[in-house]
Amino acid sequence: MILSVSNIHKSFNEVPVLQDVSFHIEAHEKAAIVGINGAGKTTLLRIIMGELPADMGTVTFSKGLSIGYLSQHQAVSGENTIYDEMLSVKQNIIELEQQIRSAELQMKTASGKELDNLMETYARLTHAFEDGGGYSYKSELTGVLKGLGFEESEFSKSVSTLSGGQKTRVALGKLLLQKPELIILDEPTNHLDMSSITWLETYLLNYKGAVIIVSHDRYFLDRIAGKIIELDNTKAAVFTGNYSAYAAKKEMLRAAQYNAYMNQQREIKHQEEVIEKLKSFNREKSIKRAESREKMLSKIEVLEKPVEVRSDMHLHLEPRIFSGNDVLHVENLSKSFGEMTLFRQLSLDIKRGEHVAIIGDNGTGKTTILKIINELISPDTGLIRLGSNVEIGYYDQEHHVLHPEKTLFDEISDAYPSLTNTEIRNTLAAFLFNGEDVFKKIESLSGGERGRVSLAKLMLSESNFLILDEPTNHLDIMSKEILEDAINGYTGTVLYVSHDRYFINKTASRILELNQKTLTEYLGNYEYYLEKKEERLAKLTDTSVSDSSSVQKLSDNKQDWKKKKEEQAAKRKKENELKKCEDRIEALENRNDEIDELMAAPDVCTDVAKLQELSKEKEGNEAELAGLYEKWEGLSE
Repeated sequence: MILSVSNIHKSFNEVPVLQDVSFHIEAHEKAAIVGINGAGKTTLLRIIMGELPADMGTVTFSKGLSIGYLSQHQAVSGENTIYDEMLSVKQNIIELEQQIRSAELQMKTASGKELDNLMETYARLTHAFEDGGGYSYKSELTGVLKGLGFEESEFSKSVSTLSGGQKTRVALGKLLLQKPELIILDEPTNHLDMSSITWLETYLLNYKGAVIIVSHDRYFLDRIAGKIIELDNTKAAVFTGNYSAYAAKKEMLRAAQYNAYMNQQREIKHQEEVIEKLKSFNREKSIKRAESREKMLSKIEVLEKPVEVRSDMHLHLEPRIFSGNDVLHVENLSKSFGEMTLFRQLSLDIKRGEHVAIIGDNGTGKTTILKIINELISPDTGLIRLGSNVEIGYYDQEHHVLHPEKTLFDEISDAYPSLTNTEIRNTLAAFLFNGEDVFKKIESLSGGERGRVSLAKLMLSESNFLILDEPTNHLDIMSKEILEDAINGYTGTVLYVSHDRYFINKTASRILELNQKTLTEYLGNYEYYLEKKEERLAKLTDTSVSDSSSVQKLSDNKQDWKKKKEEQAAKRKKENELKKCEDRIEALENRNDEIDELMAAPDVCTDVAKLQELSKEKEGNEAELAGLYEKWEGLSE
């Protein structure tokens, strides 16, 4: 055990945020802390790091543990270039290298005992240099920077000229290069595009140290986490497994708690009815028995009613009228800014009822496409045509559809003047704005709160074509699930840009990948996209290998990358086969157990024909199992 968190309590202005929070982290363990916005996740990390005192409780680290911490708003500063800022992490290796060069120069002129001492020093320095990764630190540094989305042309940029998100990526890169025994990351994927998130997942999966992550990226948590620490109503609960396993267990627990509550309520009601009946007899014995039951009833520890899942926020999207079957036609769309061409000659058609996701790396022009469709900016070339009766509802990630100087109430009232005061308040309450909150100004709201106001306006619009730009940004997991349910139940058409792979997987029926200035179509959700993309890469690799002239043009790095992708595709295929094999084995074994029970049943054990039928079925199962066991062993190896 490298970290123990025991009985942590924390309140702000006498309002409890954390109560009796306890868990521990083992060496090499990958754990995630989850909970709705305001549950205390960042507060807990700050307490662990000693930035914030706990009201009660202890945090204990193993002796000499090295820790790396990336907070949400941590950023580097100074006039260093990106490369030099990263290189500062390897200062000890650089100094060792300088000492080695110095020893080499001295050995050229030394002799005797002095030479022996220098050679001993040289051997010691070389060993330390090698152990510290001295021969590979430059390539490692370049690999981390590229993995986090920096081009080589950007390495010489001054840190002071970078955006907040870029500075956070540099800080994350420095932390990864330090290779501490425990990494603590607060929302590490916030400023990363899909490629960088995938790279970080692979890096952390292969990381030898322990990792604690706070994130709302469920796909990321599914791949990384082996333990989930849930913060809910100030308490902590620990679940083994990834996010999907946690969500399934959580739902089972909630159902069990609700059933226990309902059963107890029925029993209490029954006892109260019996007591009332006994008293109505008005006999000494019946009254005593009623009093005895009352005494027993008073000692029952009454269970609290479980809070309904996602009962607070409500989102129901429904178009006012149906559009025609052809919703959007885009033909030969091109856009450049100065000398930078984002995309050229894009064409696409969207039909009624489709849920289409546009994905791609940062800076490829995804948001620009949405803005062109919404006539917020003009294309350089191309035609955009909306179908009949199409009414657009636009969700802008920068929330330009909101007016900063207005209150929440006025924002809704001015956009929908036919609504009554009560209807406006009810709408805002559905998005967790109650009481005096409705008179807050838009400019004073957080990103997540502005997102909720934009969603409220979207819900009221009754549009039949929703265009959404990063709709899950700043939303916690619970709010994302509400939005997913709303979109999946929406009978209109949806076109959106998102980096949230879990959200895409749940809601998209078609994916358009914007890459190398063009769109590639995948007719399915995110899992389908990954599968087909790997197949395409595998075919590309096969074609390239058969063409010797093409092989010569490929760099070593590109060949390695394609080989890795091919191996991943083969591994995923084998893992799927293994899972199917295991499921079939489990089903057959369960059926054999059922057969054994049936054959022992009184009404079956005397029925010769039925016994023969069951016996024959079991023999067939055993024969199939023998083959499956052999297949499983082969796949496992």
